[in-house]
Amino acid sequence: MTALDESTRETDDLLLERQLCFALTVASRSVVGVYKPVLERLGLTHPQYLVMLALWERSPRTLKDISDSLLHEPATLSPLLRRLEEAELITRERVPGNERALAVKLTDKGAALREQATAVPGQIRERLQLTREEVAELHQAMTGLIAATQQKPVSATP
Repeated sequence: MTALDESTRETDDLLLERQLCFALTVASRSVVGVYKPVLERLGLTHPQYLVMLALWERSPRTLKDISDSLLHEPATLSPLLRRLEEAELITRERVPGNERALAVKLTDKGAALREQATAVPGQIRERLQLTREEVAELHQAMTGLIAATQQKPVSATP
């Protein structure tokens, strides 16, 4: 490889190794994979865990509130909620006076599962060999990235 070829390679923005989307996709898949065996002990998948986290913060919540918190479409959450209800971790009921709204509430079994789940963050930090501070820094960076994607794009002027 010539010096010119090496120089071009160093500035080539289309290299796979420089793609933010690639790094985020692999990191996401890898981190969720680390969660899998830990969450299996709780009888939860990763998406179900996220729903339970939202409900452990506040229950009952409407389906719309949960979907807004998790940045998911309500239709995506419906099968997850059905499985959580079959596992007797939640109940789903229409909101009185608003038949279009669905209230999701923890059962006693679902609320009790929180105690077991308190060990999950520490186990994940240990498996990833990260400190609490490093996790907080990564979380802050990802939250900023998420916020940037939620902004309206600046239109290009001719």
